[in-house]
Amino acid sequence: MDDMDFPTPDASVESVAPSELKARIDAGEDVTLLDARMESDYEEWRIDGDTVESVNIPYFEFLDEEIDADVLATIPDDREVTVLCAKGGASEFVAGALKDRGYDVNHLEEGMHGWARIYEAVEVERYDGAGTLLQYQRPSSGCLGYLVYDDGEAAVIDPLRAFTERYLDDAAALDVELRYAIDTHVHADHISGVRELTEEGVEGVVPDAAVDRGVTYADEMTLAEDGDEFQVGSATIEAVYTPGHTSGMTSYLIDGKLLATGDGLFVESVARPDLEEGAEGAEDAARKLYETLQERMLTLPEDTLIGGAHFSDSAVPAEDGTYTAPIGELREQMDALTMEEDEFVELVLSDMPPRPANYEEIIQTNLGQQSVDDEEAFELELGPNNCAASQESLAGD
Repeated sequence: MDDMDFPTPDASVESVAPSELKARIDAGEDVTLLDARMESDYEEWRIDGDTVESVNIPYFEFLDEEIDADVLATIPDDREVTVLCAKGGASEFVAGALKDRGYDVNHLEEGMHGWARIYEAVEVERYDGAGTLLQYQRPSSGCLGYLVYDDGEAAVIDPLRAFTERYLDDAAALDVELRYAIDTHVHADHISGVRELTEEGVEGVVPDAAVDRGVTYADEMTLAEDGDEFQVGSATIEAVYTPGHTSGMTSYLIDGKLLATGDGLFVESVARPDLEEGAEGAEDAARKLYETLQERMLTLPEDTLIGGAHFSDSAVPAEDGTYTAPIGELREQMDALTMEEDEFVELVLSDMPPRPANYEEIIQTNLGQQSVDDEEAFELELGPNNCAASQESLAGD
């Protein structure tokens, strides 16, 4: 849509930065959005929130000099409206057309592409191990990562390629050496940044159990096996083999206090089991996931924090603003964690969301079987992650 040449609006239209819009939503302000993308794009992926009112009117409705009165009637004229699109071109045009007609409007800088560049670091205050633990949050896709640092050293878990420079800049600002870049598994929803960080002198770590999927760069990495430990100052990061979502899924227990679970267990759901072997292998993977949950995660102390690699729109953050929760609390709140195996498998397989957009290409890229430039990588991972089973069916009331 934004590849079209839109005329410059006659009226001057102010823009709003994605970070400013995010701050307003976080503060609980009422926000009205006019999303000018196509309906299919809007239905798949959009900006939501408890105080967000969103209306979808595709940009082409505004191309004619005379805009249909029924279209205009659906746009609130008693408050400020922020127009958005994919990259910012169409939204500026639409906002200008509306401003000419007396509407109070602005438009979102860089559209959903700008929204996807928001990346926030929040301290996990309940983590009481050695050093400090930050949770990286990407609201556009629900991606989460972790940075633990202590005594001049740091490690990042599940880094995103799009934010390679961010990790290096954060380490420099904290006056620590970024020692390790660690992946939990071969991701299907975003492009990993482990290889890019390795090129910057950071030691890359990938699960040994994932190599057989066709990882082409294993010789350049440290391979983590179950029980292996990595030292960051006084903090210890222990590899815990947790298959189910994928055959190579490996979680990392950070100083015995927080389990970075990748896509194995989230604060509102469990993993979907069909992204590696497809529907044919989903049942076996679901049974492996059940075994992992019961024998490797739920046996941890009740106060062990769980931190996944994703959160959904319905996830509620903890008091510290992070998407983490004690394993004992999750056991009480999530019916799936106390079910018998057959019931668990049936439930997980019965209600899985659509697979992540471009997941096959993303997997091939993360395996090193195809190369894409930075812009192509960014485009591939736009959209919702959809790596969890449906939380509506798993988190019981």
